[in-house]
Amino acid sequence: MLTPDDINYAMENTRVILPPKQRLATFGTSLINYYLITEDMDAVNLTHVREGQIHAERPEIMTPEYFSRLLLEGFGERAQEFANFLSAHSNQFSFLKYGFRFRKSDMRSYEAHLPMAEVSEKVKIDVAAKNDPLSAVVTGIDDGWEVCLVKFMADLIQSSSGKNVDDFRKRGLL
Repeated sequence: MLTPDDINYAMENTRVILPPKQRLATFGTSLINYYLITEDMDAVNLTHVREGQIHAERPEIMTPEYFSRLLLEGFGERAQEFANFLSAHSNQFSFLKYGFRFRKSDMRSYEAHLPMAEVSEKVKIDVAAKNDPLSAVVTGIDDGWEVCLVKFMADLIQSSSGKNVDDFRKRGLL
């Protein structure tokens, strides 16, 4: 089980070495092909490569009313006051809800008996040659590799959200 320090360490050491060329879709599902490279901490020049897919579901608009009902169960009076403020100023606030599923059944992994830097460069070149706009190469921490993957997705969502909001506005949905 990872400690909070392990989780922070994994998040701080997640690096995207080849980002997706395309952002997450606004009006459909995006299928991200990831290549996550980690170094074994117990063996010299042993690198793990995990490949798989993440399904990023279509973002949904959450109104302040829905947001406050969803998140404020069991909260006190001050939280309810804030929810009322959001509702009263609903034209100023919008939230997007992103969902993603990580399917380990789509994952395959292999080991390379080379330094992580060499493996990362080779994988980066191979993935770039495929010219898949939704492929990414990420490096991280072996024990916390799933944390690294979630961190990568959170960053991808954040980088996509501005354009997603613009797309919703252009269609008059916000």
